Amino acid sequence: MARETLLTLAIMAALLGTVIVAQMMGEGFVITLATKATIFALAGVGLNLALGYGGLVSFGHAAFFGIGGYVTGILASHAGAGTAVATLPFTLMGSNQMLGIWPMAMLAAGAAALLIGALSLRTSGVYFIMVTLAFAQMLSYFAISWPRYGGEDGLSFYVRNSFPGLNTLVPVQYFAICMALLVLALIASSVIVRSRFGLALQAARQNDQRAAAVGIRPYALRLVAFVISAMITGLAGSLYADLNRFVSPAMMSWHMSGEIMVFVILGGVGRLAGPVAGAVVFILLEHLLGGVSEYWKALLGLLLLAIVLFAPGGLIGLALRRDRHV
Repeated sequence: MARETLLTLAIMAALLGTVIVAQMMGEGFVITLATKATIFALAGVGLNLALGYGGLVSFGHAAFFGIGGYVTGILASHAGAGTAVATLPFTLMGSNQMLGIWPMAMLAAGAAALLIGALSLRTSGVYFIMVTLAFAQMLSYFAISWPRYGGEDGLSFYVRNSFPGLNTLVPVQYFAICMALLVLALIASSVIVRSRFGLALQAARQNDQRAAAVGIRPYALRLVAFVISAMITGLAGSLYADLNRFVSPAMMSWHMSGEIMVFVILGGVGRLAGPVAGAVVFILLEHLLGGVSEYWKALLGLLLLAIVLFAPGGLIGLALRRDRHV
């Protein structure tokens, strides 16, 4: 556990060091790539809580990622136009303040997860996977058929939302916001996993019947974990929408769900820093191999296959295993 903590700190330090060097060299594009990796890592941290510790193979987390993005885009677009989002049963005005947008994005994602989880958690295995995928696809199709907010073309907002004391349009300052939230999410995830709730959740993942025999209610535990997981992923979606100043139904597609799952599997399922390592490697491969061939994802597929076959613990598990043999 101590080695894994040190490895987590090393990965975060490497990511931060890359941004510092890029800032000194005036490489804004590299900072943007690091910011994208940080946001994807945050989404992976959310999924890892459900997948790695709860055993919930959700193929619909893109729904919560997209909900966070749409809440951000809708509020920002109405703030720019000076109009109300809704007037009944109360007036909800638009906002361009991140501290106001983030809680709403997380609450919207959590409310959706409560409904989806309450239904999908009555199933298990491949049925759970398909139900979560179906809900995500329904929300994606709803966004496509919502012309008020761009429909299939998506919704643009031209000014990044504000954070007190910072200029969010400066790449390094926006990265600092995303990194701070990732650190908080990692700390929260660590606390949750080591708490009585987290231990009970892992016990339910290992054996439902034994957990129920000692008074643990697996359904309630998994539902709470699913909602918390969705709220973290919704926050990541909000940050991603602000990064691009654009949100579209593609954020809710099954491709996005697959990518978030790739981050977790690549880095290591059930490893605290697994999603961070996975997201960083994914973005790095996308940048380096994307210029070599348009079929770079095939190479990524081979890497994933190798990890599943020869390093089930992901990159983090592989690094820790090598460390033991040194």
